[in-house]
Amino acid sequence: MDVAAGTYRGAGQRAHIGSFASGGGRGITTAAVDPVTGALSVLDVMDGFGDASSLALSPDRQVLYAAGGTDSGLAAAFRVTADGLAPLGQPVPVGGLGPVHLSVVGDRLLIANYASGSVSSLRLAGDGSVAGPAAVLGHQGVGPDRERQAGPHAHHVAPDPSGRWVLSVDLGTDSVRVCVIGKDGGPLRVHAETPLRAGSGPREVVFHPCGDVAYVIHELEPQLTVCRWNADSGRLHPTGEVSLGSAGAGADTKEHPSVAVVSGNGRFVWAAIRGSNLISTLSLSDGPEKPRVSDAAPCGGQWPRHLVAGPSDRQVYVSNEWTGDVTWFDTDPESGSLRLAGRLEVPAAACVVLS
Repeated sequence: MDVAAGTYRGAGQRAHIGSFASGGGRGITTAAVDPVTGALSVLDVMDGFGDASSLALSPDRQVLYAAGGTDSGLAAAFRVTADGLAPLGQPVPVGGLGPVHLSVVGDRLLIANYASGSVSSLRLAGDGSVAGPAAVLGHQGVGPDRERQAGPHAHHVAPDPSGRWVLSVDLGTDSVRVCVIGKDGGPLRVHAETPLRAGSGPREVVFHPCGDVAYVIHELEPQLTVCRWNADSGRLHPTGEVSLGSAGAGADTKEHPSVAVVSGNGRFVWAAIRGSNLISTLSLSDGPEKPRVSDAAPCGGQWPRHLVAGPSDRQVYVSNEWTGDVTWFDTDPESGSLRLAGRLEVPAAACVVLS
């Protein structure tokens, strides 16, 4: 793997930006984050990994993990140093096709493989490097959309707030699986499965800071499902839906939500909507289980695939895949509304994590 641009030294927050090499991306871009304005400026680019479709940091934020690589799927680890990203060992096959999301859970790296409809588990060594072979849980099932749901499509895998469970969201089967980590390096084991509305295509799940409310964002229909979460029983219970559709979207505009993020103070949810290219703000002033759309702002580009909130929710960063940029917004602390503040060119941008 090659590292481009000048090396850098010193402390300060960094933004690590994954991109799709297959779409003209440059691998993993590392940018400095201005401590006052939140503005991004490129420091380094690490090339050679392939499609860095998803990134995640270790709990101590000293190791960056990437999933993607090729269609056959790879995972890699990089030490975050004052001089840039340093590879930790060689990339490891994930045992699945089309990895799109990964999470660090204890001593495991978990990867959702969209194309093969599976979730892989890889061990993490003491130095943070990734160790194979992968243990793989294959999902089963279909949905009513014959084009998009002819089989399972795992799209997101993440731990619950208690750390006792792992939730796997499957777009192809319209469901969320609650799993436990297998013993002795084995694959995840399904504990329960929560069906969601047929044809809605659930994509990701995110938890409210209170710990017992979760939001599932759907790709095939512009909606957010509100759920109660019971960590004692490991059960997810849908309680309602909120439309994310834009009233101003034309009849020919198909809206495909991609990701939702809850503010650290638990007052807002921000949701990225592809197609209409909007970031919706949902107010939680009526309570975590009663989100309502209060505002929407253009994402500053096209096809917002991912977003993340900065420290103290002062900024929100959006990865616009089709226009090849990361835009950032200042947030209004009272309303949660967004105001475009800047843009950084990153071809085929896929995701941003902050260290």
